[in-house]
Amino acid sequence: MPRQGLIDRRLAIFLLGLFILTVAVPVGNLAMAGKPVPTYLVALIGKYLCYALLAVALDLVWGYCGILSLGHGAFFALGGYAMGMYLMREIGARGVYANPLLPDFMVFIGWKHLPWYWWGFDHFWLAAIMVLLAPGILAFTFGWFAFRSRVTGVYLSIITQAMTYALMLAFFRNEMGFGGNNGLTDFKDILGFDLASDGTKVGLTMLSAVALAGGLLLSRWITTSRLGKVLVCVRDAESRTRFLGYRVEHYKLFIFTVSAMMAGVAGALYVPQVGIINPSEFSPANSIEIVIWVALGGRGTLVGAALGAIIVAAAKTYLTGALPEAWLYALGALFILVTIALPTGVLGAVETGIGRLRRRPAAKEAEA
Repeated sequence: MPRQGLIDRRLAIFLLGLFILTVAVPVGNLAMAGKPVPTYLVALIGKYLCYALLAVALDLVWGYCGILSLGHGAFFALGGYAMGMYLMREIGARGVYANPLLPDFMVFIGWKHLPWYWWGFDHFWLAAIMVLLAPGILAFTFGWFAFRSRVTGVYLSIITQAMTYALMLAFFRNEMGFGGNNGLTDFKDILGFDLASDGTKVGLTMLSAVALAGGLLLSRWITTSRLGKVLVCVRDAESRTRFLGYRVEHYKLFIFTVSAMMAGVAGALYVPQVGIINPSEFSPANSIEIVIWVALGGRGTLVGAALGAIIVAAAKTYLTGALPEAWLYALGALFILVTIALPTGVLGAVETGIGRLRRRPAAKEAEA
């Protein structure tokens, strides 16, 4: 019971911070003279919030069900491509080749007709559905075969990484119809709002904050329900849970699919804010970096995973600007540091420190 209260307090503090952020960003960028919150910072904050939602999605399956997925970058990218397809169709005749139906890259490589899988992406509602369905169907199909075959541990991690790598190679091909190496870019607007305007950037950042809050609340609801208790049992003692009569593969399949759909939403919010989606988002290194976010923040805490993503993303922004060649070394050192010195992550270390400070006065009173 005390642990449950601690989770409530973590979440309440984090949601309060998100609320303050959603007020401070528009006021500081749109309402105040001199823009104390510059537009470039708004874009960075929005990107960090998308990363935080992606980290929460991974923590849901890794922290609470023990599924170490090295393929969540693929679900993130699929959600991004679904949104990117809509944004490309929104360009219409304003592209370089002024073709109202075909995106510029299709005209450039000589395509005459729009592929069937692009049909309907001029409608936002279809793109929004595909943001959920594309990663969800992939996760369900993959999980159906993997979990029924009782693939677990490092073997599952390896095949999720192989899946991501295979998708990266496929999307690099021009024949796939997704822009090849260059991907999808040069977006103009979304739902009629100019993507280059400050108001749209602020709106997307606020929407990312709302999505992160929704993802945290949904994840907490799942993990504190009876389903969540079974997931923890699967994580800690899968064989015993199966012996008790639970269909373990069903629980794994459900949570893996939900997590993939959350990652897809993060990708869909990410693309209009950064202005591009290309096959590099499928890179296995990206999925490994997501694992580092969760480990750094605190696996199995949800809030810690979000904090870890923001911390690492902010550090990456700074180091790649100041010392670009040092970033990968810093990331590797960070992972080693977390493994050795911070097994409970940054959030766990902070809470342990606060607990010691609170106990110190009581100990002094007892000695007196």
